[in-house]
Amino acid sequence: MTSSTLFTDAMTLVRIDGHDDSDDVASFTGELNEHWTIGPKVHGGAMLALCANAARTAHGGGLQPVAVSASYLWAPDPGPMQLVTTIRKRGRRVSLVDVELNQGERTAVRAAITLSEPEHQAPPLLSFNPVVPLMTPEPPPGLEPIGPGHPMEHIVHLAHGCDIRPALTTLGPRTDGGPPVIEMWVRPKDAAPDVLFALLCGDVSAPVTFAVNRNGWAPTVQLTAYLRAIPADGWLRVICSCVQIGQDWFDEDHTVVDCEGRIVVQTRQLAMVPAR
Repeated sequence: MTSSTLFTDAMTLVRIDGHDDSDDVASFTGELNEHWTIGPKVHGGAMLALCANAARTAHGGGLQPVAVSASYLWAPDPGPMQLVTTIRKRGRRVSLVDVELNQGERTAVRAAITLSEPEHQAPPLLSFNPVVPLMTPEPPPGLEPIGPGHPMEHIVHLAHGCDIRPALTTLGPRTDGGPPVIEMWVRPKDAAPDVLFALLCGDVSAPVTFAVNRNGWAPTVQLTAYLRAIPADGWLRVICSCVQIGQDWFDEDHTVVDCEGRIVVQTRQLAMVPAR
């Protein structure tokens, strides 16, 4: 089992030579890092980022994963895994790569990754950014990171490799009848946030089901992420919200904004409501 807590180490992949004679199929080995977990379960955003990394590496050419659609088939354990990529399209501006994340004989995640160039520094033609009016570029003074003594210390193991500062006032049950809105500031330790870390932050929040006192494991079934821009070096601000929490299923949206106020990632997922 790997002992490194760094996000860059958790994303490390080794290409397997000679897996297939086709240039469009490639395989990689890697590790589902024990530190990038929620409780005993491997973090869904970390697995999504690994799939995106495999697609980008297999394709080459410097394109980025501007859209990632992942279906989660089962929850693997921390430990060795294999990624198999199949390039479906090599386009002039847009390419498509299918990825399977396997452990043993089982496929844990199937993902379709669209590769292209995200937005550059030019201002958008139109943007409704819900984060900037509510959250400062850096966490407010006194907002504690998840770590020793924090109420989420023994659940959010991601905090070994990144600094996560949730606004605790946004985590509890809603008593005013309004929708849940969870706010947090996140950045990796010992590195600037990159594309893969920004994608992980699209699944970094506690489940919105906290708003209705459902606090157990809420497994993601499907997650779609859009990379809108490459993040600047600094804190990432994350707002998590939803439209409806049903008896069995709920949706959850993340908007990730960098320190310069640009939307860098948007996600939407379908997940299962924790049991009582």
